[in-house]
Amino acid sequence: MGHQNRVYNNITEAIGHTPLIRLNEIAAEIPGLVYAKVEYFNPGNSVKDRMGLKMIEVAEDQGLLKPSGTVIECTSGNTGMGIALAAIVKGYKTIFTTTDKQSKEKIDVLKAMGAEVIVCPTNVEPDDPESYYSVARRLSQEIPNSFFPNQYDNLANRQAHYESTGPEIWEQTEGKITHFVVGVGTGGTISGVAKYLKGKNPNIKIWGVDSYGSVFKKYHETGEFDEAEIYPYITEGIGEDIIPANVSFDLIDRFEKVTDKDGALATRELARKEGLFLGYSCGSSFQGLRQLKDELTEDSFSVVLFHDHGSRYVGKVYNDEWMKAQGFI
Repeated sequence: MGHQNRVYNNITEAIGHTPLIRLNEIAAEIPGLVYAKVEYFNPGNSVKDRMGLKMIEVAEDQGLLKPSGTVIECTSGNTGMGIALAAIVKGYKTIFTTTDKQSKEKIDVLKAMGAEVIVCPTNVEPDDPESYYSVARRLSQEIPNSFFPNQYDNLANRQAHYESTGPEIWEQTEGKITHFVVGVGTGGTISGVAKYLKGKNPNIKIWGVDSYGSVFKKYHETGEFDEAEIYPYITEGIGEDIIPANVSFDLIDRFEKVTDKDGALATRELARKEGLFLGYSCGSSFQGLRQLKDELTEDSFSVVLFHDHGSRYVGKVYNDEWMKAQGFI
């Protein structure tokens, strides 16, 4: 029986089992087959539903989260939504810290789910007391019976994708997948999927998409954390100015950087050519695959994961005035 026909006891049971959808016109120049794992079919419209629920479940199992507790997390929006769904069903309060570069839609969505949202400045060091990491940590120390999942270093994030996303992709491609491509932020999706897929077939290539202004690519290639590489960028949800514990660099075959402009244009192109209304980092992930197309052959079976839905980016990537203001069109 298909996932769509099932009957659920609550919204969290609808997480996962997202479709694999072939990319056609936009992928015509890319050798082999190209499919998208479209994660906006999750109830919270993003891949983060999987790890949001998992981090809560593991915390409950470990006794870190007690009844009527408060979950406090730093999020660019999607993880907050995943946590909010689990928290509502399980009876927890939520407080989220986010940065002022996130779209107003994302903040309003979290408030709609009953969360308190605290907006922090983007352009401060991660260890600055005003950063969204620091504020979340401080609140979790001040508020009794609270839990700070810390998606960056909480390995339940990676585990969620090892247990669900990876096996789904393997089954959906009948084991034929040769390349997995995804934007990297916390590293949970790429690392969990990579561990599962490489366990099935070590020859599967894992490609991470990074942004200019982020440290991942250079760190992966040289082992050097270069602060000179860090500068503000516009793309939401990928790249970091820290090295999260969830990133398994040994399982990632290469990183590819994509510019803010190329990611934005590819996002709009995916909507026009494939009918996929996606978030900004999805365009970046596809663009990363496109930039590496010379590495592929007619026998390649590439899967690119699309993290979230376009509804959270209507005021930005899908807004011509915003795109013009950035100099992208």
